[in-house]
Amino acid sequence: MRCRFNGASRRLRCLVALELKIGKFKPEYVSKMDFYLEGLDRQVKTEDENPSVGLILCASKDDEVVEYAMSRTLSPMMVAEYRMQLPDKDVLRKKLQELTSLPKIEE
Repeated sequence: MRCRFNGASRRLRCLVALELKIGKFKPEYVSKMDFYLEGLDRQVKTEDENPSVGLILCASKDDEVVEYAMSRTLSPMMVAEYRMQLPDKDVLRKKLQELTSLPKIEE
């Protein structure tokens, strides 16, 4: 999957690159993200922004492999796992009500 430019983060004052992987983390993902971040910093980032940040989301990861892969990179980057399972229906319903301030949803 290609890296997608997410736009600027207002709090961090930086550009954020997000890459979603459908499989297990591989060390080469770090060098690819370094490449994307360098491109963002050279061609998109403005002078008043901080260096770009990368986030690699994988279906699974081995923490030791991630640590080894990222031990020498200077780029601000993070590797995290995502979940394919949605929260319980009642939890989603309650959160939706909180966010939208709608009256209680009846089944």
